[in-house]
Amino acid sequence: MSLSEPDRELVTAELGREPTTAEAALFENLWSEHCAYRSSRPLLSAFASEGDQVVVGPGDDAAVLALPEPDAADVHPAERDPDDYGDTYVTFGVESHNHPSYVDPFDGAATGVGGIVRDTMSMGAYPIALLDSLYFGGFDRERSRYLFEGVVEGISHYGNCIGVPTVGGSVAFHGGYEGNPLVNVACVGLTNEARLVTATAQEPGNKLVLVGNGTGRDGLGGASFASEDLGEDAETEDRPAVQVGDPYAEKRLIECNEALVDEDLVLSARDLGAAGLGGASSELVAKGGLGARIDLDAVHQREPNMNATEILLAESQERMCYEVAPENVERVEELADRFGLGCSVIGEVTDGNYVCEFAGDGDRDVAVDVDAEFLADGAPMNDLASEPPTQPDRDRPETEPPLGEAVESVLAAPSTASKRWVYRQYDHEVGARTAMKPGDDAAIVAIRETEEDDATAADGDGVGLALSSGANPNWTAAAPYEGARAVALENATNLAAKGAVPLAAVDCLNGGNPEKPDVYGGFKGIVDGLADACADLDAPVVGGNVSLYNDSVEGPIPPTPTLALLGTKRGYDAPPAALDRARPPTPRSCSSAPAATRSAVPSIWRRSAGRTDFRRFPATGSPISSRRSRRSPATSRRSRPTT
Repeated sequence: MSLSEPDRELVTAELGREPTTAEAALFENLWSEHCAYRSSRPLLSAFASEGDQVVVGPGDDAAVLALPEPDAADVHPAERDPDDYGDTYVTFGVESHNHPSYVDPFDGAATGVGGIVRDTMSMGAYPIALLDSLYFGGFDRERSRYLFEGVVEGISHYGNCIGVPTVGGSVAFHGGYEGNPLVNVACVGLTNEARLVTATAQEPGNKLVLVGNGTGRDGLGGASFASEDLGEDAETEDRPAVQVGDPYAEKRLIECNEALVDEDLVLSARDLGAAGLGGASSELVAKGGLGARIDLDAVHQREPNMNATEILLAESQERMCYEVAPENVERVEELADRFGLGCSVIGEVTDGNYVCEFAGDGDRDVAVDVDAEFLADGAPMNDLASEPPTQPDRDRPETEPPLGEAVESVLAAPSTASKRWVYRQYDHEVGARTAMKPGDDAAIVAIRETEEDDATAADGDGVGLALSSGANPNWTAAAPYEGARAVALENATNLAAKGAVPLAAVDCLNGGNPEKPDVYGGFKGIVDGLADACADLDAPVVGGNVSLYNDSVEGPIPPTPTLALLGTKRGYDAPPAALDRARPPTPRSCSSAPAATRSAVPSIWRRSAGRTDFRRFPATGSPISSRRSRRSPATSRRSRPTT
């Protein structure tokens, strides 16, 4: 993939000259669909993303949410007061690593975990939980089983090595994923008002410091690779675009990041993901309306003779870019050395353009000299045609099967059968926070930092986080809008089954080639359906990810709106899904349920009680009320959360 002719004309007009090789490569990657959301951004305004609980909404590496005090944890957000929220925060984000997981399932899935964990770290948070939602072709296909096993192994290896529990998720099998599986990973982190960091550069004169693994040639052009259809030769031709992870380096980076935040050494941060160093550093300064001067020769490298473009765009893993005050640089270097990590002072924040210089073995030249905001946010949006997707034919049995046979068939289907084989490979208890383990409707994670210090307070009476994620491709392939609403409802009822109320959501919106009108029409349907349902649930959508061009020689994937929903409840106990053998079950209607459970059921669920057709759910509901967004955190620092 290369910079398109229309984009090159725009860049040339802005610069007043032809772009250099490095500049053209930077624009190609940062203006790709993967980074710039050129086809999806016009649709994303449909999501409501504000509320008293929202500290940092869409646009940063991860969203930041204030947790309610324990007394208000069971109260629906629409009924809470602003003062009901404390200064314990959680971060919430989700990412996709779809194309890399097809080319190299182990490394593709593993580095997807590493990337979303670093997004969490860049907000000054410690990662405490992971969820993964995975989608593969038919289970009867050998290729699908190979991808399935490799992806699960990659996720378990990386997550187990870094000590972050995988507490939930979903697995679905559908013929539409034969040539393009999906790997969507969400991460929850823990921080507080005093420790919060953002990806907005603060002041000219501050230093830019690169901490972590050395830069190699792996992952070159990963952002542009993720923005094109997979070809028949993707497994061989696109392998250099797949990153190679080192979870033990990531674990050291997690702990180093904690130490840097503890000592108030980080002014802003960005992890090195899509578009590598060029993407992270240019976006960091662009968000602050500033520029930078970077010495590419100063970047610590693990391969010889790398040129400017390779240094800028390699997506080598386990690296962070920090803005640091000049007087604190030496201490940052000391901490990086303590944790066995590389550290380079690569430049400084300026008032001017984003400038990168490189000498290599020759004379020093200016490889990049562009306006940072134009580079990060100047990509024009696409105006694409859309049309309703073709409805699939109904596939009904000619004769009604016996009930027992039908039940056995449903329970044996790979998408509905037990996923114990998957989640038993994940360490879901490391960190000693997992109160409700995988295999139930929703996981529950204990946030003990919210427990009251009062000696009379009950032990374990803090805020429990309930987590659910997933989508159903059978629903969204048949009816994108109604299917997406059903996806939101299913995740929300998973929380309600554990006595929790929704706090906020993030989404991973996966689609095929948006240049095909029926594919774009289906994608638009899942966006609108998810937006309407989350508004009805009073669950602001505070961040997410878009992954398009999931198209291969097998055709486009079904429109797949993975929703990760986070809820709260007082305490960490919840009724399990297992049948209580000690006594006969007592039928109980919603109205006769315990008060705590009834309060967890928003009005959309009560209005829908007894309905069996999700398409009959109301198309609109009470919109999210206009509530103020929280201000940026105070600058004082407090003790870090227990990890």
